[in-house]
Amino acid sequence: MIGGARFVPVAIHHAAETGYNLAAADYERVRPSYPTRALAVLADALDLGPGHRVADLGAGTGKFTRLLALTGARVLAVEPVAAMRERLTELLPQVETVDGVAEATGLPDGSVDAVVAAQAWHWFDGPAALTEIERVTSPTGRLGLVWNTLDLSVPWVAAYSRIYQVWRTSEVPVHTDGAWRTAFECRRGWKPLNSAHVPNPYVTDRDGVLGQALTSSRISTLDEESRAEVRRELVAVLDRFPDTCGDRIEIPYVTDIYWTAKR
Repeated sequence: MIGGARFVPVAIHHAAETGYNLAAADYERVRPSYPTRALAVLADALDLGPGHRVADLGAGTGKFTRLLALTGARVLAVEPVAAMRERLTELLPQVETVDGVAEATGLPDGSVDAVVAAQAWHWFDGPAALTEIERVTSPTGRLGLVWNTLDLSVPWVAAYSRIYQVWRTSEVPVHTDGAWRTAFECRRGWKPLNSAHVPNPYVTDRDGVLGQALTSSRISTLDEESRAEVRRELVAVLDRFPDTCGDRIEIPYVTDIYWTAKR
């Protein structure tokens, strides 16, 4: 808890808590960052800069947190998974970390000017998170959402993603189905969502490509035998396509950016 903040315990989705605790170190190593153009778009939209305060919800190991810090704004990283939070603190000792969730951050009323959630909003209870954001932001509060999304029009990416979908259970949320938008529909007090989409090709090696799936919350919680089977299936896909036979592989991501503000 910070200052006189209100804090109500809220459970973390068990797949996120277990999976990200297990995969925190690998997550930092293999997951892509975000293009500086995406940061520029969001910094302009949310008016981030020196003298302003921004909370990064579900900050993870700080992939987007470190970019927010470049704006000169004071950044508060809110992250409930201990292993992720510890890794973030190691990498960004200058950033204040908070053990909290989007629905109950532990931040004081009106303590930040803006809130950002990168690769995280689909894990939240959207209406409850918006209620909390309304509490912790100033009267001119702003909100930004960011995701790195795979371009499924690329054949090998489509085949690779189908394997993940087979092993994924319906209880694990994803952002690509658009269900996260329901929290914003007819929500009083917020302006309509704006959006921008920025190419973010990520160059890695074969192990990096495999790590993208194996560090996912769902796959990382499978038993050892099942994880080995997932890996074999993914390797078979990589062996099948010319674009993924070598050591240097480009993963075609697009960074999706959404933002809104209080009315």
